[in-house]
Amino acid sequence: MATVYKLPLRLLSVSGQDKLSYLHGQVTQDINLVQENNFLWTGHCSPKGKLWAALRVFRLDDAFCLLGSEPEAEVTCRELGKYGVFAKVDIKLTEHLCFGVLADAYDEVSQALNLQFEADNNACQFASGKALKLDDNSLILIFDKIESLPELFNIEQDASAFQIRDILAGEPQLGERGIDEFVPQMINLQALNGISFKKGCYTGQETVARMRYLGKNKRAMFIVQGQSDAQLDATDLEMQLEENNWRRAGKVIHQAYDSKTKTYYALAVLPNDLEDSAILRPKDNDSVSLNIKALPYSIEDN
Repeated sequence: MATVYKLPLRLLSVSGQDKLSYLHGQVTQDINLVQENNFLWTGHCSPKGKLWAALRVFRLDDAFCLLGSEPEAEVTCRELGKYGVFAKVDIKLTEHLCFGVLADAYDEVSQALNLQFEADNNACQFASGKALKLDDNSLILIFDKIESLPELFNIEQDASAFQIRDILAGEPQLGERGIDEFVPQMINLQALNGISFKKGCYTGQETVARMRYLGKNKRAMFIVQGQSDAQLDATDLEMQLEENNWRRAGKVIHQAYDSKTKTYYALAVLPNDLEDSAILRPKDNDSVSLNIKALPYSIEDN
């Protein structure tokens, strides 16, 4: 049986005659690679190369759409709009609704919505919106209105389980605290094929390229988890040097809590040479010990 979660994500639409060329010059992904039947990761950077957002990009109807947390979608909409006035593009936040699906097999969902993923494609359009296939057990469904959602789906308003899935997949979400803090490689965007190093100029490219070719990057995103009696709202993490000696290690960008198992999960930007055996904790919190969990991909540059 599939479980469906209401996701706190927002959709940004870029349409108009110049949509491809304009968006191509603004984000880290090669937008020419975005087709009707796929989605890709991309980053949207400031001129200094610091990320305003990490987003999934795909096509819906006659537009390119960018999907991310509400703070990221809002800042990208604002910043794209500043220069969009000089091109034939329409940039706007939409009212689409986003749902996550977790299932051992989502045949029931596919039949109900007539989803048809061909070969290795990871996106398909259906009558009421778009489906993004994250892996063999999870989907994101994007609907133009709530009435389009089949009544047979039982909607969970608490999206924690789906957010834990995102964290364990090492898929970044900056939220509000991480905006304008990190270059794309610090949140492993290159490992998700979210950076094109061949596409030509885009905003922030010089910094991103320097990080790759001059080896300037000293941080990466890691999965951390630990037991906690209650939900945490951690910002900074500390690393244990000796028994009672701790120092700042990095910053949490996304976190979730499983109340059933009392397990805290987070994505944190930490030194990229950190040992897997490192002991971490939320800043000034000696009741919770956090460990690094292996990423499902390599963060080494190819």
